[in-house]
Amino acid sequence: MIDLLLHNVKGEEIGEVSLKDAIFNAKINKYLVHQVVKRHLANKRRGTASTKNRSDVSGGGAKPWKQKGTGRARAGTNRSPIWVGGGTVFGPTPRDYSYSLPQKMKIASLKSVLSNKIKNNEIIVLDKLTLEKKKTKNMVEILTNLKASKKPLIILEKEDNDIKRVVNNIQGAMVLPVSKINTYDLINQKIIVITENALKKIEEVLV
Repeated sequence: MIDLLLHNVKGEEIGEVSLKDAIFNAKINKYLVHQVVKRHLANKRRGTASTKNRSDVSGGGAKPWKQKGTGRARAGTNRSPIWVGGGTVFGPTPRDYSYSLPQKMKIASLKSVLSNKIKNNEIIVLDKLTLEKKKTKNMVEILTNLKASKKPLIILEKEDNDIKRVVNNIQGAMVLPVSKINTYDLINQKIIVITENALKKIEEVLV
């Protein structure tokens, strides 16, 4: 078991929480993490790049000039790729870049990243996250108290639109419910601030 200090919103240490080794002391598999991040970025691609091939450009139909006797090269259509304004050869067309991975790979990847974050002292456990006033400056004060001002990822047990709204005003900060955590965001954010209830829910989901 790994023990972490439990903090309140004032940054004070008010106790300890025990973390399950199966999740927070797992073997770190960098290759697996790479595969999951690669898939995440691929799924975010819009795939809308498009060019017109010779069947899409305007023109064509009539042969530009007769086959012989003009002294010019043979030409069958002004849609030819070698003509100015002709079609593009092997250009990009709209496509879907997304693909799926087995659920076990995703879970193992999350465990690897969480274990690495623990190893680097980049996880802070909060007893609960409440705002006296739903203003950005209050959230900034809490993050300052926790020494988590640099690109924090705040993980909550469930969606909270009020907290999400104030966090969105803080540059580099991000908030996610447990149901939406992913390998990419865990890596991309520097410090993870997680509530005690969210931590318990993660352990229920990932074990």
